[in-house]
Amino acid sequence: MAGPGRPLGEILREWRRSRGMSQLNLSIEAGVSARHLSFVETGRSRPSPDLILRLAEQLDIPLVERNTMLLAAGYAPAYPSHQLTDPELAPLRAAIRQILDGHSPYPALLVDQHWQLVEANPAVALFTANAKPHLLTPPVNVLRLSLHPDGMAPRILNLPEWRAHLLARLRQQTATTSDPVLSDLLEELRGYPTGDDTGAPTSDELSRVVIPLRYRHGDRELTFISTTTLFGTPLDVTVSGLAVEAFFPADPVTAAALHALGTPAADVT
Repeated sequence: MAGPGRPLGEILREWRRSRGMSQLNLSIEAGVSARHLSFVETGRSRPSPDLILRLAEQLDIPLVERNTMLLAAGYAPAYPSHQLTDPELAPLRAAIRQILDGHSPYPALLVDQHWQLVEANPAVALFTANAKPHLLTPPVNVLRLSLHPDGMAPRILNLPEWRAHLLARLRQQTATTSDPVLSDLLEELRGYPTGDDTGAPTSDELSRVVIPLRYRHGDRELTFISTTTLFGTPLDVTVSGLAVEAFFPADPVTAAALHALGTPAADVT
């Protein structure tokens, strides 16, 4: 949303409207007069860095866009953006590795804000084993890998249901961040085949409270539930976009099969 050279007021106004907030409501939430907020949006007043960040906090604007707003007002960025390999993020890398390793023999992976694979435990090989090489060439996008006909899609027994779930998540993320990369990815994934609902709905109580992933592995049907873990109170642009996607067995049969399979060498890391 925040293109280069755009004035702060214009950027702020678009974010406010995208969140469905009036100037009055935002001014009350941020503790500033509606008159002053109006002057900021029209460019008649230059807000302090503190006010910019307060407004951004109330609008739940991504950290990278908060930096852009500060730059547009002539201030330095407030949030650093490290590479995951930088020494400053060594404790985070250790925590991520502990989460991924500790989740074995169940699949778990780390993705960035664009759903690109950053790291995975060996059990993720269960999902990548039959994917075509062009989907496993870095950078690997896990949503593309999941829904592409050359990826996991042919082995997802409830593909229409799972596809709708993933697209809904991506649609919500795109609306929240206004990220053009995510918008393009959403349009691409919408064009993939929807799949035939060949897997009959189960009567399992689980299917009434969460959407499971029903996956064919050889002659077995494995059923998973997934969780997403974000990092609390991130103050770094890179960290704010990271998420751990973990898969848990949804029934004893799947749990036993995963323990029997062990942790084969992963195709991607």
